[in-house]
Amino acid sequence: MTEPDREEAETPSLPTLLRALIEDVQTLVEAEAGFLRAALAYALSRAKSIALLLVLALFFAFFALMAIVVGLLLALAPLIGPWGALGLMTVALGLLGAVSLRLAIRRGRRMIRLLIGPDKDGGTV
Repeated sequence: MTEPDREEAETPSLPTLLRALIEDVQTLVEAEAGFLRAALAYALSRAKSIALLLVLALFFAFFALMAIVVGLLLALAPLIGPWGALGLMTVALGLLGAVSLRLAIRRGRRMIRLLIGPDKDGGTV
């Protein structure tokens, strides 16, 4: 057998190559689906403990902030009186709450704009 004849005999046909490509793609899709299923199962199994730890952290953070507020009230009462201390803390906490709310709304709107894109009529969200 000559050299060109051997090359022609070893070269697979186009339908054979297409079948092999389809099988490879099918194997890849099955492997990716299996990986995503495993990753999702792992994430869901960990989500319960993560949520519990977040609730616990928020619980302790809330009481730490309450201790700070009570401490500030007790420290300010001799300086500006109990009603003045209460008023000052109320105004300060109200301002902090308003600033936090404004930042949350701004970031929420920015996130929505990024997710849905600009309006077709050119308006903003």
